[in-house]
Amino acid sequence: MSLPPASVASRRTTEGSLVDKNAATRSDPRAGWREWIGLAVLALPTLLLALDASVLFLALPHLGADLKPSSSQLLWITDIYGFMIAGFLVTMGTLGDRIGRRRLLLMGAAAFGAASVLAAYSTSAEMLIATRAVLGIAGATLMPSTLALIRNMFRDPGQRSLAIGVWMTSFTVGFLIGPVLGGALLEVFWWGSVFLMGVPVMALLLVLAPVLLPEYRDTEAGRLDPTSVALSLAAILPMIYGIKQIAAYGLAGLPVLSIVAGVVVGAVFARRQRVLSDPLLDLGLFSNRAFGAALGIMLLGIGAMVGTELFVAQYLQMVLGLSALAAGLWMMPAAAGSVAGSMLAPIIARRVTPAYVVAAGLTIAAVGLLLLTQVERVPGLAVVVTGFTLIYIGLGPMGVLGTDLVIGSAPPRRAGSAAAMSETSGELGTALGVAALGSVGTAVYRNQVADSIPADVPPEATRDSLAGAVAESDELPAGLGAQLLGTAREAFAQALELTAAISAGVVIALAIVAAVLLRRVRAGSESEEQPDLEPDRVAVGSAGVEEVLGRAEEPENCAPGRGGP
Repeated sequence: MSLPPASVASRRTTEGSLVDKNAATRSDPRAGWREWIGLAVLALPTLLLALDASVLFLALPHLGADLKPSSSQLLWITDIYGFMIAGFLVTMGTLGDRIGRRRLLLMGAAAFGAASVLAAYSTSAEMLIATRAVLGIAGATLMPSTLALIRNMFRDPGQRSLAIGVWMTSFTVGFLIGPVLGGALLEVFWWGSVFLMGVPVMALLLVLAPVLLPEYRDTEAGRLDPTSVALSLAAILPMIYGIKQIAAYGLAGLPVLSIVAGVVVGAVFARRQRVLSDPLLDLGLFSNRAFGAALGIMLLGIGAMVGTELFVAQYLQMVLGLSALAAGLWMMPAAAGSVAGSMLAPIIARRVTPAYVVAAGLTIAAVGLLLLTQVERVPGLAVVVTGFTLIYIGLGPMGVLGTDLVIGSAPPRRAGSAAAMSETSGELGTALGVAALGSVGTAVYRNQVADSIPADVPPEATRDSLAGAVAESDELPAGLGAQLLGTAREAFAQALELTAAISAGVVIALAIVAAVLLRRVRAGSESEEQPDLEPDRVAVGSAGVEEVLGRAEEPENCAPGRGGP
C-alpha cells in the first residue's frame, strides 16, 4: 500500500491511528527479495491444503478396510473437512484482521500439523472424523491469512497480481498432483501416510514465517461479535450440507429445508452486519460493482470447472481403464496449463484491459469444454487431455485477476475479510458445481443405462454409478459382463458430454459478463491505495479503476509489525 507523505503520517501517528514509526520513510511500494522469498513460504500451506483435499479419495478403500466405518461415517470422513473450511472462512479472515494475519497463520499451521498426525494414526472412524474436522478449522485459518498477507506485502499492483498468480498456481498444482503423490505413497505405505505429508510442510512454515513474513493487523478493530460468528456458521454449514446431500442422493425434503434454513439465517446475518459499527463481514464492499461481479464470475467458473473435472477423473479410470496413478499423470498437462494461464494473465493485463483478458481466458476454457463433448466421436486420451488442459489454461486469468480485484477492492485493514469472501465463493462454487452438474450427469447416466441394460443384469446393480457397473461386470460371465460394461461406459460418456456442454454455455456467458461488468478496470494506471483519504482505486495487474466504496470515516489503520517490508 502506498504510504502517505511524512506530514500526513506524522499527524496520523499523533492521533494514534498508525503504529509503524517508519511509515513515513518508506515511499517505494515495490516489493524486494524479502517479500518474494516470503511468497514462497506462503505458497507452502496453499499447496498442502490442495494436496489434502485431493488425496483422501485414493486412501478411502485402504482406511475403509482398516477402520471399517459405516456408510454414514465414510461420508462424514470425506465431507467434514470441506464443511469446516467453508463454515469458518469468514470468521477466520476477520479474526486475522484483528489479532494479526501472521499470528493466525502460525496458529493454524501448528493446529494443522498436530491434527495431521492424529489423523494419520486414527484408531477409529470417530477419531478420524474428529481430526478431519480440526484439519478443516485449521485450514480455514490458512487460506485467508496467506492471501491477506500477499495484499499487504505486495503494494505495487503489478507485483501483487503476479504474486497472486504464484499463490493460485501452487493451489492448482497441489490439487492436480495430489493423486500422483497419494498413489505413490499408498503403493509403499499405509493409508495414514497421505496425512503425514502435511507435517514437514507445516514445520517448515512455523520456522520460516516469523523470519520472513511481516505482521499486519488492524489496531482499531473492535472485538469479534460472537452472534455474527454463530450466524455465519448457521448460514453456511446448512447450505453446504444441503447442496452436498442433493449431489449425492438427489432432491429430498431435508436437504432442501437445510438450504432454505441457511438462506434465511444468511439474511439475518446480513441484516446484523449492516447495523454493527465493526461488522464481521463488510458488506459495503459490494457497493463496488466490479467486486461483486468478480466474486460471481469466480463462483460460477469454479463450479463449471469442478463439476466437469469430477466426470473427467472417472472417465480416465473407468472408461479408458487407467489406474489412479496413470490418470493423475495424464492430468499433469492441465497443471502446466494452469501455471501458464495464471502467470501470463498479469503480464498481459498490463497492456490489455483486464476484462478482456478474463473474457479471452474464459473463451479458451469454453473451447476446451466443447472438445469434451466429442469424447464419443473421437475416443481416446487426446481429446480428453487436450480439452482438460485448455480448461485450466483459460480459467487461470479468471482466478488470478478476479482474486486480485476482490482483495484490491478492500482497504488494507479489511484484507482478511475480503480474502475470506474470495475463498468462500470458491467453496460454494465447488459445492454448487458438484451438486448441479453431478445431478445432471447422474440423471443422464441412469436414463441411458435403464434403456440399454442387458435383461439378465439386476437394474439396481448399475443404476447409480459407473463404479457399480464396473464392479458388477466382474461377477458376470465374460460376454454378459463385457456387454454391461460397454453399455455403462457409453452412458457415462454421454453424461460427460452433456455436463461439458452445459459448462461451456455457463463459461461463455461468464465471458460476456466479464467483458461488460469489468470493462471499467483500465490498463495502464497504478492504484493509489489511500482508502482513508479518498475513495478506493482498485487495481488489477497494472490496471486501476476508481470505485467509491461509500466510506467517509476517520483514517483507518493497517499496521505492519516489526520486520515488515
